[in-house]
Amino acid sequence: MKDVVAIIMGGGAGSRLFPLTRDRAKPAVPLGGRVRLIDVPVSNCINSGITNVHVLTQFQSASLNRHISSTYNFGMLSDAGVHVLAAEQTATNRDWFQGTADAVRRSLRHILEARTRLVVILAGDHLYRMNYQAFVRRHDQAHADLTLATCPVAQESASEFGLMHVDDQGLITRFAEKPTGGALEAMRVDPEKSIGGMRAGAPFLASMGIYVFSPNVLLELLEDHPTHNDFGKELIPASLERYRAAAHFFHGYWEDIGTIKAFYRANIALTEPGQMTLYDPDFPLYTRPRYLSPTRINEAQIHQALIAEGSVVGRCTIRNSVVGIRSRLEHGVELDGALVMGNDYYETETQIAASEARGIPPAGIGADTVVRRAIIDKNTRIGRNCALVNERGVEHEDGSCYYIRDGIVIVPRGGVVPDGTVI
Repeated sequence: MKDVVAIIMGGGAGSRLFPLTRDRAKPAVPLGGRVRLIDVPVSNCINSGITNVHVLTQFQSASLNRHISSTYNFGMLSDAGVHVLAAEQTATNRDWFQGTADAVRRSLRHILEARTRLVVILAGDHLYRMNYQAFVRRHDQAHADLTLATCPVAQESASEFGLMHVDDQGLITRFAEKPTGGALEAMRVDPEKSIGGMRAGAPFLASMGIYVFSPNVLLELLEDHPTHNDFGKELIPASLERYRAAAHFFHGYWEDIGTIKAFYRANIALTEPGQMTLYDPDFPLYTRPRYLSPTRINEAQIHQALIAEGSVVGRCTIRNSVVGIRSRLEHGVELDGALVMGNDYYETETQIAASEARGIPPAGIGADTVVRRAIIDKNTRIGRNCALVNERGVEHEDGSCYYIRDGIVIVPRGGVVPDGTVI
């Protein structure tokens, strides 16, 4: 795999994940209490033997750049590593990246080497484990010019993805980006005729938005279609007219973290048995080491939860929730279906006293506060006797210290919720 280079898309503005992307790029959003989304594709690359990795960034990329530089250091005597390529102005182009394909088009000159045999293009905001060696092997065995990873999806979510049909050799014959109505129905796959193995209730083959290209094919496609700026919408359909495109069938856990609802669902699913786990001894998920102490738990009742290191948990009740690093939960806190991302720092007793003197709650969640079906971003301060439960059943709202998206209460990064607040 030393002749394979990986390109990870750093994401656009991430407006559907607002307010989590208000101050950071999508791939920098914390996941599962202790890692970031970008750690997923980078770890997949490392575990697959791909050590020449490039991350293309543009929006709100400072925290993403810091995380990558402080986490993935392969040694000064090695050419391997994870390299950040930010959008740049040139003498011929002074625009921002206009889409996924445009980002790759304008970055390839920094990436391709004489020894590069294949290019793997990955999304930076998906949750899954995949050994890309099997992906590359499928590309080689099919004698393909490009290969798309695909997995079966249900009808209710099918219109959110690019969908495909394949022949009896697994070669792609049709592709439609986010079809609806009759166009969606036309992309339905007969399970008895599919060689990929469909799941019950999942009669559509969705593109996972990750690809393997032969470099010459990728260059030709990008040069021959200079106005095609997006892979799914434009470049992939155009490629079927000229090149041999194969499908790589994936049947493991996969979640496209594109919306608040999907992000919340993926995190809470990590607490459930049988779903994706953050730890696999044969396929670890890497992140920045923090050398924190074990979490201290004082008489808490915990039912199906993830509690990250460095936290202090009082006499709390925690159900189906994720508690991130350095979290502080005072006595009487009740978490039910909550994602608490934790903190980037600890407060000293002096700092806590100073905050309370100014009427500001300490970092963490105050005593006797209830948090239900909510996302609490990093470095937030939630006071005592609060109820973050969306008691009015609102689907979408912007409040003074919170947001509600898809019925999920969100306290943004660094947010302050005063004592006694009811949402």
